[in-house]
Amino acid sequence: MSRKGICVAGNLIVDVLYPLSNWPRRGELVTILSDKEMAGGGLAFNTPMSLSMLDEKLPITILGNIGPDAEGDQILKYFATRPNINTDGIARQGSTSYTLVLNDMQTMERTFFQYRGANADFDGTTIPWESLNARMFHAGYILLMDGLDAPDEEYGTKMARMLHRAQQEGMKTSVDVVSEASDRFRHIVPPALKYTDYCIINEYEAQQITGVPLKDVEADQFEQNIPKALEALHGFGVREWAVIHCPQGGYGMDAQGQYISLPSLRLPRDYVKGTTGAGDAFCAGVLYGAHEGMMLADAIRLGTASAAGSLGEKDTYSGVQPADQMMDFYRRMGGV
Repeated sequence: MSRKGICVAGNLIVDVLYPLSNWPRRGELVTILSDKEMAGGGLAFNTPMSLSMLDEKLPITILGNIGPDAEGDQILKYFATRPNINTDGIARQGSTSYTLVLNDMQTMERTFFQYRGANADFDGTTIPWESLNARMFHAGYILLMDGLDAPDEEYGTKMARMLHRAQQEGMKTSVDVVSEASDRFRHIVPPALKYTDYCIINEYEAQQITGVPLKDVEADQFEQNIPKALEALHGFGVREWAVIHCPQGGYGMDAQGQYISLPSLRLPRDYVKGTTGAGDAFCAGVLYGAHEGMMLADAIRLGTASAAGSLGEKDTYSGVQPADQMMDFYRRMGGV
């Protein structure tokens, strides 16, 4: 069977966004600068929408849970604007998950408060494997899916079991992790990495998984430690590409140990309108590059351009343009 397209399984969330004048200390009051905004969010929303923007003909299938409520209806309305996204695998049960996204407009740093909702019940057991014809299977966020993070006697976690089944069906697998403030990384993430072909995560997540210091370290230590973290991810079982993205740039290592280091783009002053979803847009670019047979360096370039494109709009995806235009944008912005 000739496979094409990308299946995305995981979080479907409504984000409620509040722009703050600054981040308060405990017990302080701060100003919300404008009325709240609502948008689709989560891995199974952001990544497919960005993929669809990169290639409107790429077959994309969504697997996950939303509630039979107004928030779930809104997520489906967003998906309905992209004809190449198939939502038949979305179940309606429980209450749609939501996240409060608090954005410090001075630093552009975001803080998240998350309600699991219907996402907690998705454990991969109802996936119609026989009807999936995708080339790639992208799943996550690990640490934010209670059903998939649950223990499994044979595989370690239900996520690991699901990824192994996807590989058995002939799909290349990919995972992403949420930047949770906890010590659960070393326990829950490694079982999934045994059955992962592409791991695309940020520097905090890589640090928490591998134990290699990457966050808030000196520049020279950061540059020395990035290859160590990528090697460690491969050591956990990642088969093809281990990729780390962060404000400094995009970094990757392939199965042969080739290391790629590419800086972030220098964007115009006042270009950034919103930062939510930039990591998923980066992931979408790298996944699309893998799907299309690009070399790792070009896939990271496309991921970097896609993330930068997403920063130019308030939502998570509409700033992403077709892949060839994104690569032109990368060159115009001085990408190497």
